[in-house]
Amino acid sequence: MKVFMLFTGSGPIVILTSHDSIDNPELLGKLTAKGIGKFLAFEISIDLAKERYGAHFDLVCQDLSETDDLRMLDYNGERAWRLFQFSELGEESRHEPPPGT
Repeated sequence: MKVFMLFTGSGPIVILTSHDSIDNPELLGKLTAKGIGKFLAFEISIDLAKERYGAHFDLVCQDLSETDDLRMLDYNGERAWRLFQFSELGEESRHEPPPGT
């Protein structure tokens, strides 16, 4: 399981995924289908995410309405922004659809 903070046009969100990379075409397709085609992504260690979100992390992991390859841990951008320091985030990955799409 991987955790990523995505900076999108509407603000930061935090996702969990079973994919090894944010660059996985299947994951990118699911994000695009949810209207998230352009974003900056930063990996967050799973231990740090568990520590910061506590019981909420466990609830999201058990949510049967979401698939294992994409679970929304936090869609409240203000909270996500406050919970993590820049120094705690992994390297930046940029994603955007090709021009004209």
